[in-house]
Formats: sequence, C-alpha cells, structure tokens
Amino acid sequence: MGLAIDVLRLVAAANVALLAALGWVWWRGYRRHGARHTLGLLVFAGFLLVENLLWLGLYVLHPAFIRWFSGSGGDVQLGVGLLCGLEFVALLALARITWW
Repeated sequence: MGLAIDVLRLVAAANVALLAALGWVWWRGYRRHGARHTLGLLVFAGFLLVENLLWLGLYVLHPAFIRWFSGSGGDVQLGVGLLCGLEFVALLALARITWW
C-alpha cells in the first residue's frame, strides 16, 4: 500500500477521535449553557467529522482510490498529507484550549 497512505489513515483516524471527543465536550457544554458559540463549535466539529470519516473510508475501503493515490506523484501525496496533518495540528490546538 505504501507508507504515505498508512500515515494518512492514522492521522485521519486521530482526527476522527479528536473531533468525537471535542464534539462530546461541546455537546455537553451546549446542553448545559445553551451558548450560541458552543453550538457553532459543535456544528464545526460535525462537518469536520463527516469530512474525516469520508477520507478514512477512501483510505481504507476504496480500492480504486488507494491504487490511484499510491500511483500518484509524491507532490499529490505530500499535499494531501500536509492538509490532513495541518488539520490534526489545528484540532490539537482546539483540544488544548478546550481541556485546559
């Protein structure tokens, strides 16, 4: 399969886990306080969760996509990897702010 797609699977799964945890915290906060900004964060988490689940599905369950990705140039793999990695870093920052 290739190292690149294995790393992307791992990062996408980590993004899903972070978004699920953040969504849970924000859902509890919204139910408790009803603040609109918390609802906005919850909607944000929901959209990103769907996006990352779709990516994860492509990385794991879609053989044609896996073949295409594995055969694509290093620039495509690097670009997709950087986008996924930057999202992970951004989610870590949100998690830090949310939990500390």
